Amino acid sequence: MRIAVISDIHANLAALEAVLEDIDAENIERIISLGDNIGYGPDPEEVLLRLRERGAASIQGNHEFALLNRAYFHRMNPDPRKSLEMTLPLLSPESIASVASLQPVMIWNGARFVHGCPPKSPTSYLFYPSVIALEKIFGAFPERLCFYGHTHTLNFFVEGLPPEQGLEVEPGLRRLEQDRRYIINPGSVGQPRDGINNHAKYLVWDSDRDTVTFKAVRYDVMRTVNKLRRLGFPDFNAQRLLW
Repeated sequence: MRIAVISDIHANLAALEAVLEDIDAENIERIISLGDNIGYGPDPEEVLLRLRERGAASIQGNHEFALLNRAYFHRMNPDPRKSLEMTLPLLSPESIASVASLQPVMIWNGARFVHGCPPKSPTSYLFYPSVIALEKIFGAFPERLCFYGHTHTLNFFVEGLPPEQGLEVEPGLRRLEQDRRYIINPGSVGQPRDGINNHAKYLVWDSDRDTVTFKAVRYDVMRTVNKLRRLGFPDFNAQRLLW
């Protein structure tokens, strides 16, 4: 089975549309989003509609969590907080209900899906872990594979190997070994921070061939930048797309 794992779309419709077009060429049977479908970007309603139209499964990201938890919302930095304040009026009642229904973790096809740090956090980061920290994280869940997001970077951590080997992963195919366990980040569709390029990132998990392929897809960045500025979103959101 071929599964597209996407994350951190952040209301960037242009990026999502490019990724969906690429997915259509990949013979994908299921789409799973690791959350943060909203926040930062100018098209939250349209992004959620596209995901529903495609039958994509999704879990709760920290930006969805922030709409439900006011204490966490007020702890956010000013730009994401302002972006979420501008996001809420753009959402239909149906979309607000769908956001409220999301769960922080999903187990499917023998794999775990979470937005932040495994085993189930939508808010904690798995970012530059130490050997001891990574060992503890692997010990916190039983599944062989765990897909996570939140950092907007491509990561490929292997149990028992030094964590630095899983940092700064380049797009391309990785073969999995049956006797190893993995924690894998597909990068961000809508706001990449991976240092590679500003293309939309996602991955294809082929469970039959036991591979994951990290993908980088070009899209019309200025379409999103111009709409962000036209709607008055924090300019930081646009600048992050232009590097």
